[in-house]
Amino acid sequence: MTPPNGTLADTKPDGTEGSSLAVARRASGESTNELKRGLNHRHLQMIAIGGAIGTGLFVASGSTISQAGPGGALAGYALVGLMVFLLMQSLGEMSAKIPVAGSFQSFATRFVSPSFGFAIGWNYWFNWAITVAAELVAAGIIMDFWFPGVPGWVWAGIFLLVLTGLNALSAKSFGESEFWLSLIKVSAVVLFLIAGVLMIFGILGDSSPGLSNWENREDVFHGGWVSIISVFMVAGFSFQGTELVGVAAGEAKNPRREVPKAIRTVFWRIMLFYIGAIFIIGCLIPFTDPSLLASGESDIASSPFTLVFDRAGIAFAAALMNAVILTAILSAGNSGLYASTRMLYAMAHDGMAPRIFGRTNARGVPIAALLATAAVGLFGFLSAIVGQGAAYSWLLNMSGLCGFIVWAGIAVSHYRFRRGFLAQGNKVSDLPYKASLFPIGPLLAFALLILVIAGQNYEAVLAGRSVEVLTSYIGLPVFIVLWLGHRYITKSRVVPLLEMDLTGPKDLEDEPRAAAQ
Repeated sequence: MTPPNGTLADTKPDGTEGSSLAVARRASGESTNELKRGLNHRHLQMIAIGGAIGTGLFVASGSTISQAGPGGALAGYALVGLMVFLLMQSLGEMSAKIPVAGSFQSFATRFVSPSFGFAIGWNYWFNWAITVAAELVAAGIIMDFWFPGVPGWVWAGIFLLVLTGLNALSAKSFGESEFWLSLIKVSAVVLFLIAGVLMIFGILGDSSPGLSNWENREDVFHGGWVSIISVFMVAGFSFQGTELVGVAAGEAKNPRREVPKAIRTVFWRIMLFYIGAIFIIGCLIPFTDPSLLASGESDIASSPFTLVFDRAGIAFAAALMNAVILTAILSAGNSGLYASTRMLYAMAHDGMAPRIFGRTNARGVPIAALLATAAVGLFGFLSAIVGQGAAYSWLLNMSGLCGFIVWAGIAVSHYRFRRGFLAQGNKVSDLPYKASLFPIGPLLAFALLILVIAGQNYEAVLAGRSVEVLTSYIGLPVFIVLWLGHRYITKSRVVPLLEMDLTGPKDLEDEPRAAAQ
């Protein structure tokens, strides 16, 4: 039965109540440092959709078409889409059964080893904390379009305060802000798809190239397999953020019903947006167009979305896309602040971070964890010292590999979760949501991720550019050091299948399982 105040009874790291002391503390009115389930269906849907729609689609998609041709770009994004689909199935199965805020860190700890969970948790926190800083720098670059005389660090500071304030109110306030920010992004993509189709059929714009840009095989797959693999690397960054639904499950009102719904629908919508947008860009803009080479936040006028809207006769196309991209950046920063705060909170409850980060206020917000993460956002002020573009690139390169490592951790955790679940006498039909392609799914996703991680910046490796190699791959040795260092100190070992903790949050275990099939 859910407590009268609607809070999660999760004084233990796995989200369970588990002790008479916790009951006594609640009875006396003392805070038990609980999160609150304030996110509903529409919040989860938009968090998952919005997490994967950002500058990777609005700006960088043009450079991938220029590099590999329209067919090569489609192939690269489709391959990454397959990998993300498999990972979302794995994440959905674990998150629907055990919806806790720690998500990947909790799963890695329970199903692989405490040391693996320790490394995954800190890796994910670092990834999104640094991403918040990078997005603040990018926001300063965007605002320069309208206010060229105002230093970027001013906007970075303003947006940091706004995002921190939204996250400090409640999980519901985060969900609402993310819903509307994501809605703007999704609306822009839908408008783009409609305008693009009308232009292809000659209804909008002066003239239509039809499908002429797809006739020459050498142009369609420019550069062959090498270019497709390069796009595969870039596309992986574009889809990072889809895993946010796993973190949000810890504060969803009915996660065992809503998480499966989000997993089932979000992937196909995202693929429609990406594949549809790249197909339209490939139809309307030749891959040889020099404008497609632009891939930075300062190149709004060269964004393929801006070019198409402009050719469709939509006034103020550059200003429109500048506003949309600003919402995409703020959405990424908002989600990053939320995800990294919850991860730090969960690690504190697991004894893997200082206990102060596991405390919440009356609204169920882990304020100490939020402020610590926001402090990392101060790196955004590097823009005032080393220049906006340089700061953004440096921060993004430092955190880029971390997301792929977490994805690999999801695949490994799911493979062992399913084996442990069956070993303990359970049946697949008992799961609120099941990954239909197990065991091929997590194994194939893991293999593709190894390819992505190894090929992060193979060009710099071959060219011997040591600084680029360092910034591109630094996340991997840091992860290994965290993992093996924790294992050496704590002497932890791989969790046996029969000893895995498969229990969900107490408030959900006390209620009948929602039928989510």
